[in-house]
Amino acid sequence: MSHQPAHEPEFPNLPDLAEGLSGDADGDFGDVILDAEASVLPDDADIEVIDAETVAEEIRDIAEVPAAELVMTVSVHLMSAAAVKLGLGDGPDAESEKDLDEARKVITALAGLVTAAAPEIGDVHARALRDGLRTLQLAFREASPYPDEPGKGPGEKWTGPVS
Repeated sequence: MSHQPAHEPEFPNLPDLAEGLSGDADGDFGDVILDAEASVLPDDADIEVIDAETVAEEIRDIAEVPAAELVMTVSVHLMSAAAVKLGLGDGPDAESEKDLDEARKVITALAGLVTAAAPEIGDVHARALRDGLRTLQLAFREASPYPDEPGKGPGEKWTGPVS
């Protein structure tokens, strides 16, 4: 007994996205962005087309990176983002980029990551991350016009009160 669909469903009101496109002899459309995708992108979007081979190489590259290094890299990115949200970024517009609500979220996420990952990444890496996290928590307290009660600041649920 074969399991073949009774018939293909028809959707007469939907446009055929590939209509009007012509691939090469193998039917490969290469780096074509279909109309459905293009319709949601702004006209001035800077799009970098990445082919499947490049994606596969990047996946292989990520697979070769040790977990501790991935945690460290993500943590450094979160620390940088938190510093910018605290108004500590470089440049003349650093103060205008200050957003304490966003900084609180990033610092809290960082605290959760550092606390959860510490036993897995080892003391040397964890100590460096904890120091950076503590510095950001103190900078948040200093930047806040209404400092949180001890133990209620960003990430202090996981790190305990910071002073």
